[in-house]
Amino acid sequence: MIYEFRTYDIKPQSLPEVEKRFGEAYETRKKFSQLAAYWHTEIGPLNQVIHVWPYQDLEERRRIRDTAIKESGGKWPPDTAEFMVRQRSDIFIPFDFSPEIKPGKQGPFFEMRVYTYATGQLDNLTRAWAHALPFRMQHGKPTAILYSELGGLNQFVHIWPYKTLDERWAMRNKMRETGNWPPSVAAKKAGLPAYHLVQQENKILMPAAFSPLQ
Repeated sequence: MIYEFRTYDIKPQSLPEVEKRFGEAYETRKKFSQLAAYWHTEIGPLNQVIHVWPYQDLEERRRIRDTAIKESGGKWPPDTAEFMVRQRSDIFIPFDFSPEIKPGKQGPFFEMRVYTYATGQLDNLTRAWAHALPFRMQHGKPTAILYSELGGLNQFVHIWPYKTLDERWAMRNKMRETGNWPPSVAAKKAGLPAYHLVQQENKILMPAAFSPLQ
């Protein structure tokens, strides 16, 4: 399975109208395939929306996208071009230890952490996370853990749901105090090879009303 993350920077004060128009158009689009999630940023880069589409492979993505445009009666894509500032698309592959993104209630706050790792470090990163994640999942499961295949290269994304931002703060402090998290620390304790990052960013996201994942 692959996930396409489509990230749009939009004009200030346009979010309510963008989500309204997208939600209306999605009623037609979901007949061809459904979203995994639709978020907007609350903390981090503002005026940004992210919609996530699952596909079996790139060929299914191409076929469904072409069919949706041809057979939507002009209702897809949504009429939001006037609000767009910048658009990008990235294809991510879930790790074997990543949950599938399924409809349901997890949030409403989601932290997306995007790490750029040094070239050649994916294997070390994978081993470290595979080692440390079982401990972390005893205290809360991630929404998804993925690495990039197309778009921004050498990117590693992990997304965590929280009921409140205070819960996020308390959980992160609790995990660090154990010495078994983050994975870089746990890997060092276990004698696993270190992995090297060159850039990190995070975003706090919230779902639109029509997002299958809440």
